[in-house]
Amino acid sequence: MAVKSDVAPGSGNGQPAGLDASRAEPAFHVLGKPLRRVDALGKVTGETRFADDLAMPGMLHMKFVRSTVPHARILGIDTGKALAYEGVRVVLTGESFPVPFGILPISQDEHALCPDTVRYVGDPVAAVIATEELAAEEAARLVEVRYEPLTTIGSPEEALRVAEPRIHGYGDSGNIHKAVALDFGDVPAALAGAHLVVEDHFFYQGNTHLPLEQHATLAYMGTDGRLTIASSTQTPHYLHRAAAKVLGLPASRIRITSRPAE
Repeated sequence: MAVKSDVAPGSGNGQPAGLDASRAEPAFHVLGKPLRRVDALGKVTGETRFADDLAMPGMLHMKFVRSTVPHARILGIDTGKALAYEGVRVVLTGESFPVPFGILPISQDEHALCPDTVRYVGDPVAAVIATEELAAEEAARLVEVRYEPLTTIGSPEEALRVAEPRIHGYGDSGNIHKAVALDFGDVPAALAGAHLVVEDHFFYQGNTHLPLEQHATLAYMGTDGRLTIASSTQTPHYLHRAAAKVLGLPASRIRITSRPAE
């Protein structure tokens, strides 16, 4: 970590640069000091506009139809009742988004909508687009999905034991994504010289970030033929790359932002 100091080197006080002569301790002007966040005022006053606060004239609303089962093949999706609901413009399924994407090059296994298999409760199966948000939500409940249940794999240990059915159709074998052994240095010598060696299974519940805003996206096509996506994402570059791949558009025609152009 580089720390920039505004104490000039060789200041002539006999102390190394950045030290207070009276205490001989670092005289930091940033580290250890309370600093106001540049975006704090807007957030505490409610002036900050998040993606879920954005709106455009005549915009459509989208709601997902999500899987109710943890692991299954999709045998069929009946969208007839949803399409007949007042205000519904279109219902999309996985057939509309056959191109997979992913953050890591090794795991391009995500789909905007599941094309043939669901892998967890809540996996998006269809998307209902309507003129009103409530209409999209009500019509989404009318989409009927037929499933063929598959074996549910609930832990890494279970995945090691169950080779079929595979959660994903790639990997070294069965439900093992990748088998890798990593050794750094002389491991046997390090263990032999250690004061204490503990062998056990350690479980970590895990954690995740907690954003202040709701998950939301507003997308629109400009008059210049460029697609703008205003999203709550914290990874705009990944979103930009994935959107170009899934939609089949040149990256130069897609803009990722936190808000639409004024």
